[in-house]
Amino acid sequence: MKVDVRKMCRGDKAAVMKIVRATPEFLPAEILVAEEVIDCYSVDPSGSGYIILVALVDRLIAGYICYGPAPLTEGTWDVYWMAVAPQLKGRGIGRTMLSLVESEIVGKAGRMVLIETSSKPNYEKTRGFYRLQGYLVVYHIPDFYAPGDDKIVFQKRF
Repeated sequence: MKVDVRKMCRGDKAAVMKIVRATPEFLPAEILVAEEVIDCYSVDPSGSGYIILVALVDRLIAGYICYGPAPLTEGTWDVYWMAVAPQLKGRGIGRTMLSLVESEIVGKAGRMVLIETSSKPNYEKTRGFYRLQGYLVVYHIPDFYAPGDDKIVFQKRF
């Protein structure tokens, strides 16, 4: 299966939001924030502080990733959002997107990438995915999002 990755265009929003809404890990409030970020990027891609890429399989959007430089840092980047259509998970789409993002970050003198996620049991596959991509847990804040829902931050250095 060939995966192509390109910058998101305004016309991609409906397909990306369909994937976001189909991702069971995202809560309704998180879906709203993801949409706000997409709208912000769509209005002003260069001034939004975000970069959003979409993955295409057979010319259909199969996933997206949103990332950007961490404000007030030197060479630190954040991956804010990442989702793959549920029916296409496990086929290398996420790995392809993340690998491309890492290459772009290194090309911009990036030193590290941080990815924040939840400790909830339904995020175990997500955390396993990050570990397989060479990310390490650098901090863990108990009860950050809610009681029993810890914040886990993964890091990869270049």
